[in-house]
Amino acid sequence: MNSKILFPKFKNFFEKLPRILAERAFLVCLFLFLLALALGAFLFYKYNFLVKKTGPEIIKSEFRFEENKYQGILKIWQEKEEKLNETSTSQYLDPFFP
Repeated sequence: MNSKILFPKFKNFFEKLPRILAERAFLVCLFLFLLALALGAFLFYKYNFLVKKTGPEIIKSEFRFEENKYQGILKIWQEKEEKLNETSTSQYLDPFFP
Protein backbone atom coordinates (compact mmCIF):
# COMPACT_ATOMS: atom_id res chain seq x y z
CA MET A 1 0.00 0.00 0.00
CA ASN A 2 1.00 3.52 -0.52
CA SER A 3 2.09 5.43 2.62
CA LYS A 4 0.18 8.51 1.44
CA ILE A 5 -3.07 6.56 1.82
CA LEU A 6 -2.23 5.17 5.29
CA PHE A 7 -1.09 8.44 6.84
CA PRO A 8 -4.51 10.16 6.83
CA LYS A 9 -6.09 7.04 8.34
CA PHE A 10 -3.60 6.99 11.21
CA LYS A 11 -3.91 10.74 11.69
CA ASN A 12 -7.71 10.46 11.75
CA PHE A 13 -7.55 7.59 14.27
CA PHE A 14 -5.20 9.43 16.65
CA GLU A 15 -7.31 12.57 16.44
CA LYS A 16 -10.42 10.59 17.51
CA LEU A 17 -8.60 8.55 20.17
CA PRO A 18 -8.90 11.07 23.08
CA ARG A 19 -12.63 11.42 22.49
CA ILE A 20 -13.12 7.65 22.36
CA LEU A 21 -11.15 7.19 25.58
CA ALA A 22 -13.07 9.99 27.31
CA GLU A 23 -16.42 8.44 26.35
CA ARG A 24 -15.31 5.16 27.94
CA ALA A 25 -13.50 6.69 30.93
CA PHE A 26 -14.65 4.07 33.45
CA LEU A 27 -13.51 1.19 31.29
CA VAL A 28 -10.19 2.89 30.55
CA CYS A 29 -9.57 3.51 34.26
CA LEU A 30 -10.54 -0.06 35.09
CA PHE A 31 -8.21 -1.40 32.41
CA LEU A 32 -5.31 0.79 33.59
CA PHE A 33 -5.93 -0.25 37.20
CA LEU A 34 -5.91 -3.94 36.29
CA LEU A 35 -2.80 -3.46 34.18
CA ALA A 36 -0.99 -1.75 37.08
CA LEU A 37 -2.18 -4.48 39.45
CA ALA A 38 -0.90 -7.22 37.13
CA LEU A 39 2.44 -5.47 36.66
CA GLY A 40 2.80 -4.99 40.43
CA ALA A 41 1.96 -8.64 41.08
CA PHE A 42 4.50 -9.76 38.49
CA LEU A 43 7.26 -7.60 39.99
CA PHE A 44 6.38 -8.75 43.51
CA TYR A 45 6.51 -12.38 42.42
CA LYS A 46 9.77 -11.92 40.55
CA TYR A 47 11.67 -10.03 43.25
CA ASN A 48 10.16 -11.60 46.37
CA PHE A 49 9.16 -15.22 45.80
CA LEU A 50 11.75 -16.21 43.22
CA VAL A 51 14.58 -14.75 45.29
CA LYS A 52 13.48 -16.74 48.35
CA LYS A 53 13.15 -19.91 46.28
CA THR A 54 16.58 -19.81 44.75
CA GLY A 55 18.41 -18.27 47.68
CA PRO A 56 21.82 -16.70 47.60
CA GLU A 57 24.80 -18.67 46.43
CA ILE A 58 27.27 -19.39 49.18
CA ILE A 59 30.82 -19.15 47.97
CA LYS A 60 33.33 -20.89 50.17
CA SER A 61 36.60 -19.13 49.71
CA GLU A 62 39.34 -18.41 52.15
CA PHE A 63 40.33 -14.91 53.07
CA ARG A 64 43.98 -14.31 52.36
CA PHE A 65 45.65 -11.23 53.71
CA GLU A 66 48.14 -9.95 51.17
CA GLU A 67 50.86 -8.13 53.04
CA ASN A 68 52.48 -6.51 49.98
CA LYS A 69 49.24 -4.85 48.85
CA TYR A 70 48.60 -3.66 52.39
CA GLN A 71 52.07 -2.13 52.59
CA GLY A 72 51.52 -0.39 49.24
CA ILE A 73 48.30 1.18 50.49
CA LEU A 74 49.97 2.28 53.71
CA LYS A 75 52.76 3.89 51.71
CA ILE A 76 50.27 5.85 49.60
CA TRP A 77 48.43 7.01 52.73
CA GLN A 78 51.65 8.12 54.37
CA GLU A 79 52.63 10.11 51.27
CA LYS A 80 49.25 11.83 51.23
CA GLU A 81 49.51 12.60 54.94
CA GLU A 82 52.97 14.09 54.47
CA LYS A 83 51.71 16.32 51.64
CA LEU A 84 48.80 17.41 53.80
CA ASN A 85 51.10 18.24 56.70
CA GLU A 86 53.38 20.25 54.40
CA THR A 87 50.51 22.45 53.31
CA SER A 88 49.37 23.09 56.86
CA THR A 89 52.82 24.40 57.89
CA SER A 90 53.12 26.74 54.93
CA GLN A 91 52.35 30.38 55.57
CA TYR A 92 50.50 32.23 52.88
CA LEU A 93 50.16 35.94 52.35
CA ASP A 94 46.85 37.46 53.30
CA PRO A 95 45.52 39.25 50.21
CA PHE A 96 43.12 41.42 52.27
CA PHE A 97 45.69 42.92 54.62
CA PRO A 98 48.89 44.47 53.20
